[in-house]
Formats: sequence, structure tokens, C-alpha cells
Amino acid sequence: MAISFPQENTGFNIARLKYNGGGDWYNDPSAEVNLLNFIKQNTNIKVDARYQFVDISSEEIFSHPFIFMTGHGNVVFSGDEVERLRLYLENGGFLYIDDDYGLDKAIRREMRKVFPVRDFVELPFSYGLYNILFNFENGPPKTHKHDSKPPQGFGIFVNNRLSVYYTYESNPSDGWADERVHNDPPAKREEALEFGTNIVVWALSQ
Repeated sequence: MAISFPQENTGFNIARLKYNGGGDWYNDPSAEVNLLNFIKQNTNIKVDARYQFVDISSEEIFSHPFIFMTGHGNVVFSGDEVERLRLYLENGGFLYIDDDYGLDKAIRREMRKVFPVRDFVELPFSYGLYNILFNFENGPPKTHKHDSKPPQGFGIFVNNRLSVYYTYESNPSDGWADERVHNDPPAKREEALEFGTNIVVWALSQ
């Protein structure tokens, strides 16, 4: 199955993934809009800078080259959703997951359903995503404190392509949100937006 991504004509958009399980998949809706506007200002990527979400169980998921998932709590994928997400990722789709604090246990459990024989692997700081446009020589930035652990970036590869990227103890998507939401200083927000741009550029360039 070849997935068609019509956004080539309308502009690149990031689709927020709506999932079941009780986690707040919908938090900070300004995040993607701000990131897309930053991408427009700093790259030649044509964007559609609006908030949009997609239900994991819908056919619409196959119209988005890049989906974004975040939250604080539980995640539950049904059997059909597991199959749909696997099909999406195996046919060129990209999923970025940002742990907004409390998501780690659930997302690791559910992604094992999607790829039982593929584990998350930590990406070395030399990996291309970290320097494709803006340089992050120490890997993911530390946007929010959480448990004061070092930030980490993990990936799942399908046919040697990074199909899933997951940030833990980093939380850059909070830095994309409107300044009044988390009161992050301008430098921290700029860093988060630069890092988000790297993720998008890497996903689209593979």
C-alpha cells in the first residue's frame, strides 16, 4: 500500500494524534501552529499553519506525512488501531511522540503492540536529526524539568528509516506553545522551536 500525502500542494501540516486511554492528547493546541509558523520563517517548506487533529482509527491518518502525539497519562491502542498505525508507519508515515510527563510507561507498552520485534533505541548525539539545520550537539534540549533526568531521544526504525521519534525528559512541544501558557523564557522557546524544526526537516528529508 502506498500512502498518498496531498499536502504537497496545500502546504505541510502537523496532525495531532487523538488516542484513547484517558491521556490529554489535546493539550496546548497552539504548539503546532507556532512551530509551523517558525518553520515557514526559517525554511523553504510551504506550511499550512493551523491546528488539526486526526483520529487514529480514521482513514484520514493516511493523508498526513507527519503526526504528533503528546500527553500526560494513559494510552490504549485497540487491535485495529495497532494495525492501522503499523500500516501508516511501514508505508512512509512519521510519528513524533513527546512525553509531556507521565506518558512513558504507556507509550512504550502500546508501541510494543505496534512493533513487537522492534524496540526504541536511543539515538546517538551524532545522528543527523540533531544537526540537519540547527545544531544540538548534546541531543534533545531540556525544555522542562520533569524529574531532573537528562533528556533523551529514542527512535524506531522501519526499513532503515526513522519512523517513530520519541523525546523523554525533554518536552520541547511545551516550548512551542504560546508564551503565556508555560511562561518559558524566550531563549528556551526559541531552542524548542529550532529543535522541532529539525525533527520536521529530518522527517521530510528521509
